[in-house]
Amino acid sequence: MSDAIADVLQPGWVAQPLDHNPLNAATGGIWRVRRDDGTAILKILWPGGTVNGRPDWATSDDPGHWNYWRREGLAYRTGLCSAAFAAGGIRPPALLKTADRYDGSIALWLEDVRGTPGTELTTPQFADLAYRLGTAHAAWLAGTGQAAWPGPPAPVWWLTVDWLSRDWLRDYTLSRPVTDPVAWQHPGAVRVWPPRLLATLRALWERRHAVLAEVDLLPQTLSHHDVWPMNLIVDAEGPVLFDWTFVGPGPIGEDAGNLILDTFFDGLVPIEQFDEVCEAVCDGYARGLAGAMEPADVRRAIRLTAAAKYFWLAPFMLTQLTVADRLPSVGYDTRDDLAILAGRRPVLELLCQWYRTDHPG
Repeated sequence: MSDAIADVLQPGWVAQPLDHNPLNAATGGIWRVRRDDGTAILKILWPGGTVNGRPDWATSDDPGHWNYWRREGLAYRTGLCSAAFAAGGIRPPALLKTADRYDGSIALWLEDVRGTPGTELTTPQFADLAYRLGTAHAAWLAGTGQAAWPGPPAPVWWLTVDWLSRDWLRDYTLSRPVTDPVAWQHPGAVRVWPPRLLATLRALWERRHAVLAEVDLLPQTLSHHDVWPMNLIVDAEGPVLFDWTFVGPGPIGEDAGNLILDTFFDGLVPIEQFDEVCEAVCDGYARGLAGAMEPADVRRAIRLTAAAKYFWLAPFMLTQLTVADRLPSVGYDTRDDLAILAGRRPVLELLCQWYRTDHPG
């Protein structure tokens, strides 16, 4: 494994591969490297196009594309990810060094942060993280979020930095591989998902473009677009947020909604914590945005952006149950098909409840 990074390792250094999303071609690998001066994290940014048979995770050379492969390196090199959520006390791992490699890829050497991983956070820690996110997002709404970054002034900063994701939420969700017509009456789905849940999931899918249009009307902030336990560690100084591949403008509420749902979709945190974590995140995020938005508007933004972020998930799952050649999975969730359908039911029920709140009937 270390042969692939031999050009950036010195004699005596030992590289240990770390878990990451193997489908996203933007990441050529992540290692913890024991060096002469301690340990560091090595991440390779890879212009690889498509890997592991998943074209929906292909990279792009278009700077505004949702999966532009150079974006994370630029975010570190310009200091954006250090300034992004600084108002809320959320930081990235420190950048130690970057290097352009012989094969066109980029090596990022990052601080090896040690602390509590996101999969082991308590409910109060989730609440604190959400409060910090809200505080940081409020700063961007006020035009002060970029105070520690030599970027353009508000309110048009996202229009003048061409390498930020351009329309991440729409571009990502509409690129998910769903085959129409969706098999809404698949025996597996009917067995574990009640009729009302299936009906609402279908309505959400069929009205996806309208939902995205509603989200377009929400206030814009700077979004990470991938806040979930696998990208989080909490140390003595506070939350550390990893993987800035998708950073760019986004609607208020999206990062908080993703934190709630994605924490439980893959079974990384016990479902027994679901209700309390959900309320803690919604409340903490609204408190962080106090003075910038009314609490009721914040909760509506979380509901809308969650619907926009995950309208594709159930149709994708059903597509995979009906095709002969399934696409490779990320691998975080090792449950079998029925267990995944059943395990995700409470999260999908909440998603549908949120959708019906704003779209009765």
